[in-house]
Amino acid sequence: MIPIDDSPLTRDGKVLILAYDHGLEHGPVDFEDVPESADPAHVFDVATHDAVTSLAVQKGVAEAYYPSYEDDVDLLAKLNGTSNLWRGEPNSAVNWTVDYAHEIGADSIGFTVYGGSNHEIEMVEEFREAQERAHQEYDMPVVMWSYPRGQGLRNAKTPESIAYSARLGLELGADVAKVKYPGSQDAMEETVRMAGKTKVVMSGGSKRSDEEFLSNVKSVIDAGGAGLAVGRNVFQRENPERILDALEKVIFEESSVEEALAAAEGAAPEAE
Repeated sequence: MIPIDDSPLTRDGKVLILAYDHGLEHGPVDFEDVPESADPAHVFDVATHDAVTSLAVQKGVAEAYYPSYEDDVDLLAKLNGTSNLWRGEPNSAVNWTVDYAHEIGADSIGFTVYGGSNHEIEMVEEFREAQERAHQEYDMPVVMWSYPRGQGLRNAKTPESIAYSARLGLELGADVAKVKYPGSQDAMEETVRMAGKTKVVMSGGSKRSDEEFLSNVKSVIDAGGAGLAVGRNVFQRENPERILDALEKVIFEESSVEEALAAAEGAAPEAE
């Protein structure tokens, strides 16, 4: 683990990663609501918003688009990932190296580990190699996409499984663990406690209403979490800048959901 509060990955110790690895992981279905989101340049433009601390993409997107945005966007290289065409036991191919990510200009790396998968051992060993290379050679922060998933799991969505996934981040040396929302602030507090010095961020998940989404994010912050790694709840909106304005208030200023939405609309909240 390395000090990351002064790194490009964080702002005032908080994190807002705009994740855009969906083209590989989910395919075209994630771009149907807002067709322009299929164009990486559109999402790179969105990522220039002050609230975004880094943009997570796969190798090909980084190669093709990051050179035009290197002055305005901090790059998180998502090193592994597998298409949704794959229906076998959860696993992720390693698609580029830490060295190549650094050469392209990445400020940090991301890596998925599916705890509980039949392929957990090989994924953890691949994570070890990437984590040690990133820390020892380049002082690059490492974000673990830590998802309990596999045919042997009875229920991957329980608060206990999610807290365990955060603990995996700490035990294996991640600077940040990206986990699913465990369902309540109390459960998130336990998840954060289990992560120790590893920062915990919530996975944004599928698109939800502004109020529900922001309430979950507020719960994470109030529980001591560091922030959010979000994709569809930003780029599937017609006005992504509006939700980013609100997220900036909730994450970095710890405003209420009502205050954040009012600020995003350019109005002050009504007095009680």
